[in-house]
Amino acid sequence: MGLRDKDRPREPEPALPLVRLNHVSFSCASLEASVDFYRRVLGFELVQRPASLDFKGAWMHKYDMGIHLLQRSSDCNVPPVRPPAMINPKGNHISFQCSDMELMKARLGEMNLELVTTRVWDGETAVEQLFFHDPDGNMIEICNCENLPVVPLAAAASPCLPKQPASQCR
Repeated sequence: MGLRDKDRPREPEPALPLVRLNHVSFSCASLEASVDFYRRVLGFELVQRPASLDFKGAWMHKYDMGIHLLQRSSDCNVPPVRPPAMINPKGNHISFQCSDMELMKARLGEMNLELVTTRVWDGETAVEQLFFHDPDGNMIEICNCENLPVVPLAAAASPCLPKQPASQCR
């Protein structure tokens, strides 16, 4: 008598040939304002875009990753993005690892950016986080997240995370 498919041990999936995050892409109300922001605030540099791209945009690069900025056209049906009233650290964001949080906090403060600062604890280990918006309301985090080790969970049989009530998984 053979094992049913659900009772058979699963073979490990082959690793995907992914290497790293390449870029994030943002639609901008003002390409010039966004380029200035990412250059001035986060140190990104303009790099050449492929000539075949026939729309207004800019590619920026730094820290082994890219940010692609796309000018939102005036005839676009997408409503203009406005920064939310409050910075919500639980919202969608991109995060940059930082080696000197005090220096970064001082520099962002000098730029008069609205910041939300938080601290995450795991035992004795603390992670500092700074959250702010770009000109189009995209949230950015600066953190020293590498203070926390990445510990893979043994086997996730459910899409729910540990310690999360089942009612929140739907």
